[in-house]
Amino acid sequence: MEKDSRNFLNAEQQEQSVKLLLYWWDQNRIDLPWRRTSDPYAIWVAEIMLQQTQVATVIPYYDRWMARFPTIGELAKSSLDEVLKFWQGLGYYSRARNLHAAAKQIMDVYNGRIPREHAQLMKLPGIGRYTAGAIASIAFAQPVPVLDGNIIRVLSRLADIPDDVTRAETRKELWQMATELVPVERPGDYNQALMELGQRVCLPISPQCTTCPLEPFCLSRERGTHFERPVRPPRKRTPHFDVVAGIIWRSQITEDGQFLISRRPLDGMLGGLWEFPGGKVNELETREQALKREIIEELGIDIEVGRYLCMIKHAYTHFRITLHAYHAQHVAGEPQHLGVADHAWITLDDLDRFPFAVTDLRIIEALKQEFS
Repeated sequence: MEKDSRNFLNAEQQEQSVKLLLYWWDQNRIDLPWRRTSDPYAIWVAEIMLQQTQVATVIPYYDRWMARFPTIGELAKSSLDEVLKFWQGLGYYSRARNLHAAAKQIMDVYNGRIPREHAQLMKLPGIGRYTAGAIASIAFAQPVPVLDGNIIRVLSRLADIPDDVTRAETRKELWQMATELVPVERPGDYNQALMELGQRVCLPISPQCTTCPLEPFCLSRERGTHFERPVRPPRKRTPHFDVVAGIIWRSQITEDGQFLISRRPLDGMLGGLWEFPGGKVNELETREQALKREIIEELGIDIEVGRYLCMIKHAYTHFRITLHAYHAQHVAGEPQHLGVADHAWITLDDLDRFPFAVTDLRIIEALKQEFS
């Protein structure tokens, strides 16, 4: 009789699997900066940075962040602009805004100490079930589970789950499985070991089954279905948008001339970052027409679109853009905050004081090259 995916380990097997996984972890774990500390703040920062981001990318950002904001108090009293500047280029900027907001809340409500309990952690901005579990288990040795993409892959293969892992019912089942598996002893190491196993051994395309400490317990390996797990729906086609942006000069286009930048609304995509204003090109309008319309809608001023500066292609998580940047001249009107959070007239020398998204940084590169 075939084993039930929902109860694929008995108590003895579960205990043995924990021992084997922790032994593998002790022998093979990668040395990372946030693994050299028991500071809950440092662990929290690392976990937030690691969301949707590769470890190699995170390390230099983490080191710079901890050097500038070594404590929750230092982070809480810093300006949002400075916080976003140190996050610049790491993406998913709501993470930085939430870290900043949560630090202030911890100072105000918890006397500067990160709460130990999972339920209290989840009340902080930007901390969901996964992050709360990671902090509680790694920093405070609480036997609570975590579930990220790597662990979903490991568990769906171990239990040979034939259901779509993006469905709410399947995700609930995986959380329950993770809850039952996490041990009372060394829960933080166990959770990290599962994540690292998914990163380095239980790979999406070519799982290294022969080197996996959990191979003796893996149902999908036993049944030959490991290449089919986890089950996900077919990927949808990624939409593409043409976007325009303007370097809007106050008067002369000169190296020390002033141009306009605007701040994106805090509650939107890339919230709080500064940018060269603009937006999407609609059907049946030229890029120049789109730029003039967007500037009126966002800032309430009239401009004259000038010469082309550069083209930038960029892929976000759910869509792609081709960004066209133009020089433009301010013609009439005082900037209003109709679709922006703030604005500033600055020079090239001022740019380094403001946090920008990757696409705007590339516009800045092209702009500086013009005057080099």
